[in-house]
Amino acid sequence: MPYIATSTNISISGRRKEAIKERMGRAIELIPGKTEGWLMLSFRDNVSMFFKGEDDPCAICQVKLFGSADEEVYEKLTEELTDILHEELDLDPDRIYITYEEIGVWGWNGGNF
Repeated sequence: MPYIATSTNISISGRRKEAIKERMGRAIELIPGKTEGWLMLSFRDNVSMFFKGEDDPCAICQVKLFGSADEEVYEKLTEELTDILHEELDLDPDRIYITYEEIGVWGWNGGNF
């Protein structure tokens, strides 16, 4: 039950969203037991965002995860998500934040895990 929300101040074409979706679907498997089959993604583009006092292209990926993972796993996922946004959206890696939130209770289909 991972969820990745990506917000950026640039436009993301439908073709780019599809490429990012596919790549993030593979990347989530870096977390043991997680698959694209449970991955939810959202994209917010053209958001008014400033980073380091400038409105140059930037992005934040917020990863929410039911359960937890080891620090090494988060390191690998951060690297992969940064590469995806750099390669697909031409964003400088030093203008990308990746955050993680571990969730203890996650609801789905009228019940909780």
